[in-house]
Amino acid sequence: MMNILLAPDKFKETFSAEKVCELMTRGLRQVLSVSEAEIVSCPIADGGDGFVEVLMAQLGGEWVECEAHDAMGRPLLARYALCGDTAVMEMSEASGIRHIPKEMRDIWRANTQGTGEMMRHAIERHSVQRIIMGIGGSVSNDAGCGMAAALSVRFLDDHGIELDPLPGQLMRCACVDDSEQIALPEVLVACDVDNPLLGDQGAVRVYAPQKGAGEADLAKLEALLGAIVTLTHGDQAALEAGAGAAGGLGFGLLHFCGARLLSGFDLVAEETGLLEKMTRCDLVITGEGKLDTQTLHGKGPAGVARLAHEAGKQVAVIAGLVELEENDPRALFDHIYELHDRSRPIEETIRCGEALLIEKSAQLARELASGL
Repeated sequence: MMNILLAPDKFKETFSAEKVCELMTRGLRQVLSVSEAEIVSCPIADGGDGFVEVLMAQLGGEWVECEAHDAMGRPLLARYALCGDTAVMEMSEASGIRHIPKEMRDIWRANTQGTGEMMRHAIERHSVQRIIMGIGGSVSNDAGCGMAAALSVRFLDDHGIELDPLPGQLMRCACVDDSEQIALPEVLVACDVDNPLLGDQGAVRVYAPQKGAGEADLAKLEALLGAIVTLTHGDQAALEAGAGAAGGLGFGLLHFCGARLLSGFDLVAEETGLLEKMTRCDLVITGEGKLDTQTLHGKGPAGVARLAHEAGKQVAVIAGLVELEENDPRALFDHIYELHDRSRPIEETIRCGEALLIEKSAQLARELASGL
C-alpha cells in the first residue's frame, strides 16, 4: 500500500488549507482505492492568514471570544483558539490593518493594546500555559507598548503621570514600570521576517510607510523606538531577528513577555508533528495558490519540500499559478502541477478552481499508479 501525506498551504483568497486537503483527497480517490493508498492530511501555514485555523484543526480546540480594542482604540469582539492549555491567536484579529479603513489610519495613535487584551483574557479566564501567536498584518508602530500596557506595564512621564500607550503620547515617556505586570505563560511567536527593531532594516524604515507614515514621521518614530529601548534596557532584544516585525511588536513580545520568535512554518510543523508524519509516508503533496520565487525563499511549501527531502521522501506540489524563472531551483520539488492554463483568463481558473484541483490531483494519482 502507498502512503501519501497531504501538507498544503491555503490557496490565498480561494481555499483554506483544510479545503485543499479535502479536494486533493477527492481527486486522488478517483484513481487510488482505500486498499491501494492511505491518505493522511496535515494542512500547514506559515504564520499568516489561516494560521490559527490550521493549528486548531490539528491540535483540537474551540473558538473563544473576548472584548478587545482595535488599533485605533475602538471596541471589537476578537477571537482566538483554545486548544487544551494553549491559546493560539493572531495579533491581526484585534490589532490588524484589516480593521482600519485607509482614511482612519494614524501611525501616532495606532497601537497593539487589543493584542495584549486577548493575551490577558486567555491567561486570566482560561489559565493557559502557552500562547502561540502569529504577528502578521499589523497597522501600528508602537514596539508592543500597547500590548504591554494591557498586561499592566505602565508608561510614565517625567511627573510620574501614566501615559496612554500611543506613539504620540509615548514621545513624553520618561519611565517604564513593569513592577505590576501580570505573570505570563510561555509565549511562542510565529514570525517570518528577520528585521531588527532599529536602523535601515528596522520597523520604521521598512514598514512604517506602508502604514501611513510620511517622510517627516520617520525620524521621529525611529527616535521614539530608540528611546523605548533605552528606557527598558532592551538593547539585546532590539537586535534580535524579528524584533522589528509588526511595528516592533516582536521586540515587545521578546522584552516584556520573554517570547521565543520562530519561523511560522517551523512552529506549525513542530506543533502538528509534520516531520513524524513524513517518516511514515512514501510521497508528500504540498500546494499553494501561487508558486513563485517567494515560495522558494521560505514560504510553507518550500519548508515542506525541505523537510521531505531531509526525510528522503519525494515531494509534489500543486499550485494555482506557477511563475518560476528558468534559473529558479525547481529541484526543490520533484513534481510540479499547475491549475492555470495560459489559454484561458486567470479569472476562469479561479472560478473553476475546485474542479481543477480535483482534476490535477487525479492526474497526479494516475501518474503515481504508472510509476511517475
